[in-house]
Amino acid sequence: MNETTRTYDVVVIGAGPVGENVAERARAAGLSTVIVERELLGGECSFWACDPSKALLRPVVARADARRIPGLNPAVAGPLDVEAVLAHRDKMSSYWKDEDQVDWLDSVDVDLIRGHGRLTGPKQVAVQTPDGETVALTARHAVVVSTGTGTALPPIPGLDTVRPWTSREATSAGKVPGRLAVVGGGVVAVEMATAWQALGSQVTMLVLEDALLQRMEPFAGELVADGLREAGVDIRFETSVTSLAREGGEVRITLADGGHLAADEILLATGRAPRTWDLGLETIGLTPGDWLKVDDTFRVTDVADGWFYAVGDVNHRALMTHQGKYQARIAGAVIGARANGEPVDDTPWGAHVATADHSAVPQVVFTTPEVASVGLTSREAEQSGRRIEVVDYDLAHIAGAHQYGEDYRGHARMLIDTDRNTVVGVTFAGPGVGELVHSATIAVAGEVPLDRLWHAVPAFPTLGEIWLRLLETHRG
Repeated sequence: MNETTRTYDVVVIGAGPVGENVAERARAAGLSTVIVERELLGGECSFWACDPSKALLRPVVARADARRIPGLNPAVAGPLDVEAVLAHRDKMSSYWKDEDQVDWLDSVDVDLIRGHGRLTGPKQVAVQTPDGETVALTARHAVVVSTGTGTALPPIPGLDTVRPWTSREATSAGKVPGRLAVVGGGVVAVEMATAWQALGSQVTMLVLEDALLQRMEPFAGELVADGLREAGVDIRFETSVTSLAREGGEVRITLADGGHLAADEILLATGRAPRTWDLGLETIGLTPGDWLKVDDTFRVTDVADGWFYAVGDVNHRALMTHQGKYQARIAGAVIGARANGEPVDDTPWGAHVATADHSAVPQVVFTTPEVASVGLTSREAEQSGRRIEVVDYDLAHIAGAHQYGEDYRGHARMLIDTDRNTVVGVTFAGPGVGELVHSATIAVAGEVPLDRLWHAVPAFPTLGEIWLRLLETHRG
């Protein structure tokens, strides 16, 4: 071993939350582990996604809730303190410094090499460091890729001239644009439209589809669209952009119908692409830029001998930080078990398989109103061929909603597998429903029989009483 050639049991490329977790779990299994990162430890979630976006959105959601409460409404009638909100965002993003993450990595005895890691062959990784040196790494047991995703930019003429916002700029911008165009209708689009409209932008959403949040239950997108319009957002459905140009400091947008729109900034929230272009995948028989297909233990299926793993967004299973960290905990444990010659429990819901990726993925959309879901949607259930009962209930009819605030609007849907008598999907849309998602996740992941779920008594008067109303509706 010398300064430029090192051998470890496990080499991890990518030190976002997913990479950090898989490295820590491998080290906990007794394996020497190194992690390679070319940007900031903590990755997208800590600095350009989860933490800064929720810091921007929390004041918006809290003010919307407060405006529904008698006696509190006049106190929150004014605009948000933009300077304070952005300062809080900066604090929650650790001012884009990663010293705390480095300290944590040291505390779990995982080595760090800063630089760009590329595969050079089976179990071989070369790292180009910022000072121009090359460190050659060899893995005894496993190489793990956890490089995540970046914005998938559409091929719009003029795109390279306008310096568009991606999710990174949308969560880290230092000032509020007077006019913001948002291209897209998914989670990033609706959350950032919510945040920047509340901070003072005039937001226009250009949505190719005919609804928002198309991967969720239709009522969720409808309620979010209502909330955005009430806040002043201009939503234009079935609208596509044909060209872009920046003239005199403003973005000129040409639409497919011949119309034009001017904005100070444009956010492209048009999907995600895997960060696999410059990982050296070609040296092990894979195609740069592709998603990495894995089995339920996160071995990449197209690589022989079982040494190559992919966790988090890069495997395209469930593109959310919490799900990636779940995958990392499992991958770290299974790598440790295989390296130590221990049995691997790969039965459904076993210790070494990610069954939840298929059956119980929770998600919260932090808009006004919020959306929370887990498991199947009614469309997915129908496509699966299962016998499903759909149970709907108006959230505004429960006592907890009346206590939450005046003029509460929301909806709940529960999907029941009638053959197994278990819940396989739940979606809530309404103020405050984000805190209901874990109860739904437990019901789905635990495959709790409805007869037993009936005995889980919700406290009165809380939003959790929706569970009783859904079960009562099911029972008739």
